[in-house]
Amino acid sequence: MQRTLKLFSAGLLAGLVAFTSGCGSDDKNRTSGTLISISAQGEASQAPDIANLSAGVVTEADDSNAAMQANAKQMEALMQAIKKAGIEDKDIQTSGISLNPRYDYQPNSERKIIAYQARNTVSITVHKLDELSAVIDAMAAAGANQIHGPSFSIGEPEPLLAKARDKALKQAQARAESYAESLGTKVRRIVSISEGSHGGMPRPMARMEMAAAKDSASTPIAPGESSVSVNMELVFELEK
Repeated sequence: MQRTLKLFSAGLLAGLVAFTSGCGSDDKNRTSGTLISISAQGEASQAPDIANLSAGVVTEADDSNAAMQANAKQMEALMQAIKKAGIEDKDIQTSGISLNPRYDYQPNSERKIIAYQARNTVSITVHKLDELSAVIDAMAAAGANQIHGPSFSIGEPEPLLAKARDKALKQAQARAESYAESLGTKVRRIVSISEGSHGGMPRPMARMEMAAAKDSASTPIAPGESSVSVNMELVFELEK
């Protein structure tokens, strides 16, 4: 019986030692200093490599069927021109088809339909920006009477986001060090990090791009630069 009690006491003592050690480990990670929350932003830019634009055909006729038939014929020519210009099927998407009456409004009389207007629009993505001018010119030559865009973007933004993220972290660290120095403390650790990002902001075109556009015989295009930014919220712990 005494041997059993001794074994029990030894086991209880070992458990208490393990518990005490565990508590000591938690104390190391417990926040005891001053916490400061810092907002930081990093931005990085590069030339875009993707252009998105839309093109379409608007036709008009005395009756609705004739308007749609004329539009279909002209739109088919436009689609062929887009594909011939090197745009793949996956980068061409119909974005809108409409048929609307056009009215003649006269004072003191009922409105009267005088024609029908058909419209068909496609959105396209161009991956080779050096061919963008030729694509636009080909669409216009094929009968497109409505062209909108382009808008530029970066196909793989993650490497650029990494650069912006690094800038934001360095900015936050420098601010934390500045606070610590002013308070006579030092930065112990980062307690938490949260991130939000956005991008695709165009920048003005460079002077050389403007000159190239002016001397070009085709539709002038200036991609400029697109930028991405990363917004971060960091919490630092300061200690004496």
